Amino acid sequence: MKRCFDIVVAGAALLVLLPIILVVALLVRGFLGTPVIFRHRRPGLGGRPFALYKFRTMTDARDAAGALLPDGRRLTRLGRFLRATSLDELPELVNVLRGEMSLVGPRPLHMHYLPYFTERERARHDVRPGISGWAQVNGRNLLPWDQRLALDVWYVEHRSFGLDLRILARTVVQVLSMRGATPDSDTVESDLSEERGARRPGP
Repeated sequence: MKRCFDIVVAGAALLVLLPIILVVALLVRGFLGTPVIFRHRRPGLGGRPFALYKFRTMTDARDAAGALLPDGRRLTRLGRFLRATSLDELPELVNVLRGEMSLVGPRPLHMHYLPYFTERERARHDVRPGISGWAQVNGRNLLPWDQRLALDVWYVEHRSFGLDLRILARTVVQVLSMRGATPDSDTVESDLSEERGARRPGP
């Protein structure tokens, strides 16, 4: 039932939001260049990597030696707006239709964070990652890593269709109010090991 719900809602959302998606794509193309869609490898169900789709939010600005500038310096005003409003995540609806993501589930983090999860925290990969999740509606990026990961595990252990509906309803309210949004989170986010007390990678 969850998978059918994902397909129906994601498909309907793409149709309804198509005008907004096209406008965002044109803005990104005009102000940031190509590619318009940013692809990044993230761990999915079972920890298997997949290509996460997002609208591009940074330029390709480089220093005199040709190296990319730090992420924070490449993030534009448009990029900050897209992140603050979560418009940059609209392409993830395609990931949902492809079966790589769900509407609700733990957010897919960076691949290089995988060694720093505890055995219990790895349970977050027992389900498809989501566009929104329990951690996102309970503090989002304002929470410390330990708490965010604990909320992800709680969701996996208590997941139900009713809980998914609650999360989606709260997500709509949160996105409209931009509560808990930190536009720089993907660019200046320090390494997970530092956030969690420089824990050494596990086996």
